Amino acid sequence: MTAKAMEIIHKVKGFSDIFPPRSETYTRLEEAARQIFSRYGFGELRLPLLEKTELFARSIGDETDIVQKEMYSFQDRKGRSLTLRPEATAGVARAYIENKIYAGQEVSKLYTLGPMFRYERPQKGRQRQFHQINAEILGSAAPEADAELLLMLTSFLKNIGLKALVLDLNSLGCSKCRPVFIEAVDAFLRSEERAGFCPDCQQRSQTNPLRTYDCKVDRCRENMKGAPRITDYICLDCRDHFQVVKDLLDRSGVEYRINPNLVRGLDYYQRTTFEVISRDIGSQSAVAGGGRYDGLLKDLGGPDLPGIGFACGLERLVMLLGENEPAGCDFFVAVLVPEAKETGLLLACELREQGLCGETGFEVKSLKSQLRLANKHLARKCLILGQEEMAGSTVLAKDMQTGEQHEVAREKALSIFDGL
Repeated sequence: MTAKAMEIIHKVKGFSDIFPPRSETYTRLEEAARQIFSRYGFGELRLPLLEKTELFARSIGDETDIVQKEMYSFQDRKGRSLTLRPEATAGVARAYIENKIYAGQEVSKLYTLGPMFRYERPQKGRQRQFHQINAEILGSAAPEADAELLLMLTSFLKNIGLKALVLDLNSLGCSKCRPVFIEAVDAFLRSEERAGFCPDCQQRSQTNPLRTYDCKVDRCRENMKGAPRITDYICLDCRDHFQVVKDLLDRSGVEYRINPNLVRGLDYYQRTTFEVISRDIGSQSAVAGGGRYDGLLKDLGGPDLPGIGFACGLERLVMLLGENEPAGCDFFVAVLVPEAKETGLLLACELREQGLCGETGFEVKSLKSQLRLANKHLARKCLILGQEEMAGSTVLAKDMQTGEQHEVAREKALSIFDGL
């Protein structure tokens, strides 16, 4: 074998291997989402990882950083441009339209779980493959839908144990009132010294002025402090819509703050827009965010129906919550003689069929060595099978906390766990 064949193959930069107990935290968060979202009438939609590149260019916006810099796009063998999904809402909209879900139900509530992909600088809480929980309400323009989605998100974050959270809220207006605001922003940017902005914002000011509000560069944030506020320009309908959302949050006891500079990073947002910020992590402090996208379905060739949704990043939630402590197991079967190997394996399987959790040693080792393994697995009981136990069809049960041990007939091994 050549030296080259012996080289270790490493994972791709920005992609992570997630082992227990960290993976168990991801699973716990996903299970909590499924449980809570189902109470609100949401059903799970499983989407493909690959979509046509055009879907994201048309929905997210050609001038966004995601489309310009961050998408994993490639041509397949037929020359079609495909992209690993950088976010979920566009895929949900595509599936909703393509499968004509709107024809069978007036309002659809859907959630998705899974990995997303963006080519950006890997850092703490932000990888090139990351995981999201998304929830979408399609078919309702009512402000009550906005409030319900926010209340569900708040319930989920509280249920998993997060604290020190702030809900930032804004209204981006609609297609009727936003053009006037964009003109005001454009006039503001023309009056400023463009050289004081980062190169990206200099480009954004020419193509999509609202993107300048979303810049994370400190000098750009400082320059935008005097920029026009969208809430001063929204029409009466948008103002009334936003007020109902705020009133419902107030009546539900959900605290929030109005952030007039919150625009989010995607072009399809309008009216209600929001982010949930954590005070417990650094600059990458947003743990969830979303908003209303009433024109998106029409822009993608579907019916002119409204929608609203959010995305919640699992990596940042795990950062805040920490990893699960190992749960331990009910038993560990220690085999001390060769003839006990098969019996030990079958005994372990029988106990598992009865709802217990346990491990067994595949190799014959000393009792001392097997007890160390039982401790490593955090087993409550160690079931010992040696020469005497095999001869008498018994098992010796040792309590790993108290050290007490007693012998029982093997067919009554389940009784060892009475009271656990």
